[in-house]
Amino acid sequence: MSIKVPAKSSSNSSERERLEKRIAQLCRYIGKSPWVFHVNTGSCNGCDIEIIAALTPRYDAERFGVKLVGSPRHADILLVTGPVTNQSLERLKLVYEQTPEPKIVIAVGSCPTGGSVFYESPFTNAPLDNVIPVDVYVPGCPPRPEAILHGVVLALEKLAKLLKGGLEE
Repeated sequence: MSIKVPAKSSSNSSERERLEKRIAQLCRYIGKSPWVFHVNTGSCNGCDIEIIAALTPRYDAERFGVKLVGSPRHADILLVTGPVTNQSLERLKLVYEQTPEPKIVIAVGSCPTGGSVFYESPFTNAPLDNVIPVDVYVPGCPPRPEAILHGVVLALEKLAKLLKGGLEE
């Protein structure tokens, strides 16, 4: 089951503070910092800029341990942007396979969510869930950093359920 983040995310500071508190609670609950690996599968870089904005000092997701890592082998969460072009299809599948279990996939932006302007293009493979399983969708072109952080909160909640379920077995 995948989860969709509301398209209109408020940009006031109280919403941001609520998201920050929730991220901190979830990180303490799962007992580790969630590391994310960003995969660009042919995007215009609008979503990529917003992901970086979520990590910079204004939103500062890194203070909770949400860290961008350089290898999928270290990641807990995959952030995928852009329509999956034919050129990036095999690379995306390889990155997905290299990510250790349990893993969460977040589709960031309109392109991986539904194809956007590339819908039914013969050169793309959108939506993303046709290629790999997606856990959280963050719609928008590009989505605001608050929406991306909200998607990370939903991903952490799902990761906590996976970890809790894995420990009980």
